Amino acid sequence: MHEDTRPGTDTGATGPQPPKRVRADAQRNTDALLTAAADVFLTSGVDAPVRQITAKAGVGAGTLYRHFPQRSDLIAAVFRHEVDACADVAPALAAKYGPAEALTRWLQRFALFFATKRGLSAALHSGDSTYDSLPAYFEQRFMPVLTTLIDAAAAAGEIRSDVDPEDLLVATRNLALPAAEDHNGHTHRMIALLVDGLRYAAS
Repeated sequence: MHEDTRPGTDTGATGPQPPKRVRADAQRNTDALLTAAADVFLTSGVDAPVRQITAKAGVGAGTLYRHFPQRSDLIAAVFRHEVDACADVAPALAAKYGPAEALTRWLQRFALFFATKRGLSAALHSGDSTYDSLPAYFEQRFMPVLTTLIDAAAAAGEIRSDVDPEDLLVATRNLALPAAEDHNGHTHRMIALLVDGLRYAAS
């Protein structure tokens, strides 16, 4: 008897199957949950009631637990989501502004990211293994975009050529400490001053 090899026929193959595509509505629910959780964590902390998050996202508790069985899963996903949002804005800034201005504006965006994520710090340093990969993810997403912005500004002769991306991230992080409640633009002015310092000895 010949084996039926028509498309769709199960021949008993055990090889790897292509991953299932995430349904559009499921992706929308996930995005809504992450955005809502980020807002709620900012105002109420990472221990905020689940109903506060689901009400803001417009989904049921079952949807949240289906995507994020443990609170640590949700916290880690929020962190990655916010890191991605911050990193992904860099190309748009580079396309819209001159190199040094794009660098300045991205550092200001990073400062805001860091300041508003202070509420996650205790959770991220709690020893839960769910968070073990997050420092590497942070570096993996931020270092390439910052390096690209620095290199472009240096190539244009707008900043010095020996700027270390890691040093600049640390300096910006330190300036970002009061940024969440910074209503007078102090942090933005300090970052602009920091970039002005990078112009010293520019070629």
